[in-house]
Amino acid sequence: MSVRLFQRRNLWCPTFLGWIVLLLLFGAPFLLWWFKGEAYFSLTERQPATVLIVEGWIGVEGVQAAKQEFDHGGYDTIVTVGGLSTKDWGPQRWSFAFEARKLLLIAGVPPDHVLAAPATEVKGQRTFAAMAAAWRTLQANGIHPRAVNVFTRGAHARRSRLIAARVFGRETEVGAIAWIPGEYDQESWWESSERADDLLKETVAYPLELLLNSGRLSNSADAGRN
Repeated sequence: MSVRLFQRRNLWCPTFLGWIVLLLLFGAPFLLWWFKGEAYFSLTERQPATVLIVEGWIGVEGVQAAKQEFDHGGYDTIVTVGGLSTKDWGPQRWSFAFEARKLLLIAGVPPDHVLAAPATEVKGQRTFAAMAAAWRTLQANGIHPRAVNVFTRGAHARRSRLIAARVFGRETEVGAIAWIPGEYDQESWWESSERADDLLKETVAYPLELLLNSGRLSNSADAGRN
């Protein structure tokens, strides 16, 4: 009786046509994401809103652009949101919401039109905490808008709108405005580590939010206090 160490098996390989089909199935979506992904996530879709919510982490230039949006968009109120700066900047931390409000006041926005909505410090789901803080601040000031627009940077816009819509509920229409820094026109996203990081994060985070609610059990603004 002989002992076999090897045996013959049939190996199926794609034909030339099969390789083309596989390339179309897997290569085409990748190319679409590579060249159009950033534009897809950088959503600008305004609602006829009276309230503009500004994510304060977008920086000085971004907040100044938000001021221009406020001046020309017919808004009554601008709400600045954000948590504390990261510890990477040093031991002295600051609130993005309060810093953005300060910048808007310096730029000439009347104080009674600017509300700061600082978010509680959380390790994850910072955008949800920010939108929940915006909702609570508006409610506390007796403002119940039928529509709001969220102003943020680039690829964050689509997810920020989705989260804001879930926090504000069906009673409020939510739009998004993706601020695009001027230098974006000078290079492709893969030439910028910051933009590449944004796009990769949103590629994962947006489907997670859309399909699984980012793991949250509730979209109530009270949940943003935790």
